[in-house]
Amino acid sequence: MNTAVLSADGATSDALQKSEGVWHAAWRRFKGDRVGLVSLVVVAAYLLLIALASLGLVAQGWQTEVGVPDAPPTFIGPAHTQEAGVIETPKGSNVDLSDIDPLAPRYQEWAERAAKFQTSETVKATTLPFGGDRLGRDVLSKTIKGTEISVFVGVAAALVAAAIGTLLGAFGGFFGGKVGDLLEWVYNVFESIPNILLIFAFAAVAGRGVQSVVIILAFTGWTGMYRQVRAEFIKHSSREYVRSAEAIGASTMSRMFRHILPNVSHVVLVRMGLLVVGFIKAEVILSYLGLGVRVDQVSWGTMLAEAQAELILGHWWQLVAATVFMAVFVTAFSLMADALRDALDPKLRGLE
Repeated sequence: MNTAVLSADGATSDALQKSEGVWHAAWRRFKGDRVGLVSLVVVAAYLLLIALASLGLVAQGWQTEVGVPDAPPTFIGPAHTQEAGVIETPKGSNVDLSDIDPLAPRYQEWAERAAKFQTSETVKATTLPFGGDRLGRDVLSKTIKGTEISVFVGVAAALVAAAIGTLLGAFGGFFGGKVGDLLEWVYNVFESIPNILLIFAFAAVAGRGVQSVVIILAFTGWTGMYRQVRAEFIKHSSREYVRSAEAIGASTMSRMFRHILPNVSHVVLVRMGLLVVGFIKAEVILSYLGLGVRVDQVSWGTMLAEAQAELILGHWWQLVAATVFMAVFVTAFSLMADALRDALDPKLRGLE
């Protein structure tokens, strides 16, 4: 006969609380971190903006010349420029422009001929919300489109590199032996070549484009993830909870990816956060050197390359727009990764 055993507080043994899962406990701890939550909201807002840009709902006409060249931001007001070819002279003066420019008498004739071929007149804005570039394209639209490409490159390359490094590190650390020696040899080959030279070598072979940049960065940036994950798997593979899982019949893959991996996930997240930041910087360098995205695309790297020449003329708005968008995303992503690390760190479990 089954009888319900009452506990001290009157609850039955059937109602005893089930042990809280790893991810559920991590999410509960993460929600208690205000900085982490705010950072998550900022990153989610960037991802939403990227999705809208990918669907063509925003920044679709970033290549359209909607303003005058180097149009200043709206809060500054239109620039005071003098019309080309117009020379102001004092009233009553008799100045023969042919003495200054021999072709001056023919300017009016050329203007009349050009007017015959002009079918429509496009009125361009003298100011834009975030200003315009040297061709009159809206800097805000360029920045949003550049955010789409730069963040996609950084996150996609980091995910691929994290997957490669985690998988190889897990096998190398868990199995050891000949498998570990082979993976260590591959790791040492990649580490023996300076990273920047390896990136340039892959870029010369793969060519320009978003997909090429993702592949280049992923296949040159997995080594750090491999080293840390391998060390964690070596440490955890001999722990009691792994041996207990083996004793009850858990498979090798189950022990590696259901038992050990959740306990080292904080290392993976922190390292991936660093990879995202590093890969965005690498994309900037590659695009600046002409080895990144194609000329018909825009990213934070191409914007910063263009802004270098504009800054000499005092046109700072493209530089500021790209820098602010990049700094906010990088900071928010780093803080979010730190909060996730703290939430998933096994040392913090049971210390609520």
